[in-house]
Amino acid sequence: MWNHACVGIDFARSNGPTLGVEWEFALVDKQSRDLVNAASELFDLVRERHGPQPRLHKELLRNTVELTTGICRTTDQAITELTDMINIVRPAADELGVDLYSAGTHPFANWSAQQLTDGHRYEELIARTQWWGRQMLIWGVHVHVGISSDHVIPIVSSLLNQYPHLLALSASSPIWAGTDTGYASNRAMMFQQLPTAGLPFQFRTWPEFESYAHDLLTTGVIEEINEIRWDIRPSPTLGTVEIRICDGVSTVDEMRALVALTHCLVVDLDDRLTRGEELPTMPPWHVQENKWRAARYGLDAWIILDEKSNERLILDDLHDLLEQLAPTARRLECETELDLVVEIARRGASYQRQRLVAKRTNDDMVAVVDSIVQELLPGSGVP
Repeated sequence: MWNHACVGIDFARSNGPTLGVEWEFALVDKQSRDLVNAASELFDLVRERHGPQPRLHKELLRNTVELTTGICRTTDQAITELTDMINIVRPAADELGVDLYSAGTHPFANWSAQQLTDGHRYEELIARTQWWGRQMLIWGVHVHVGISSDHVIPIVSSLLNQYPHLLALSASSPIWAGTDTGYASNRAMMFQQLPTAGLPFQFRTWPEFESYAHDLLTTGVIEEINEIRWDIRPSPTLGTVEIRICDGVSTVDEMRALVALTHCLVVDLDDRLTRGEELPTMPPWHVQENKWRAARYGLDAWIILDEKSNERLILDDLHDLLEQLAPTARRLECETELDLVVEIARRGASYQRQRLVAKRTNDDMVAVVDSIVQELLPGSGVP
C-alpha cells in the first residue's frame, strides 16, 4: 500500500525540451599518470584567473572536478559550453602539473591514497557506506532533459529499454587495480553497490515516487531527494529527467554523440506520451540482465528487447534505433551529432581502445592513461 499521505514533491516546470550536461574529470599527474588530489588548488587558480565559475563543481574526492553547462537548447550549444570550460580549466591544470582525464575508472590508482572533499554531505556518505564509498574511483557523464511533470515517471521506466545502448557506447572502465576485469564497464557494477544507486524502481505514478522518497527521508536513508542516486532519476528542482548511465567520456566527438542520443531518446518518449501512446517497458529482471550484459560485453552484447524475451545484437538494434530517432534529431538540430554514434561503433568504444593500448604496450597502464588524456586534446584523432 503506497503512503499517499506524505508531503508532496514539486516538479519544476521545464521550458521545453531543455538540455544540461555534467562531465566529470579526474586529475592525473603529467609524468606518473597517477591520480592527484589537486582539485582545491585548481579551483583557487581558476578563480584567481577568471573569477567565480559557477559551472565548475567539486565532487566527492579531491582528485575530481566536474564541468557543467547552463540550460541549453541544443547539443551543439551544450558542447560549446563544455569545451569553453575545458579551455578555462586546462591552463590552470597545466600550471599544477596535472591533466584532465575522463574514463569510467582509472586503471591503476590506489583508492586509499585519495582524499575526501570537505563537506557534510560527503562525510556522511563515507561514514555510511565505508569501504564501498571509499572505493568509488569512478567518473561519469550526466545529461538532464527538460520534461513535464506528468511524463517523468513513464519516461524513467521506458528509457530503461535503451539503458544498454547508452552504457555500451560509453563503456570506458575495463581495467581496475592493474587488472582487466573482463567487463566493458566495471564502473556500472561498482556504483550500484551504494544505497539508493543503480536501476530505478519502475513506479507508475508520481505519487508512488513521492511515497518512496518520503519513506527514505523518514527512515534516514537520505537527507535530500538528490541522494536518490539512480542511473535514471527525476530531478524535481530542475524539472528534468537526469540520465546517469554513461561512463566517463574521453573525446568531444563522443560527448556530442551521446548527448544527442540521450536528448533524442527522452524527447521522443515525451512526444509519444503527448500523442497519447503507452510507452513500452520491460520486466525488471530483463532490465537488470540488460544492464549486466552491456556492462560485461559492451558493443558485443545480445540484449533482451521486450517482455516476450526476444533478443538481438545491440549493434543491430542501435541501427534501427537511430533511424527511428532521425525525425526527432532534425527537430532538435542534432542530426550531425547523432550521426557520430555510428562512428563510436566503427572505430571502437573507449573500453576497446584501452584494451588495444594495453595489448600493444604489454599491459603498460601508464600508457593506457596517457592515451585517454591525449584523446581529449584538440585534433588528437582517435584510432
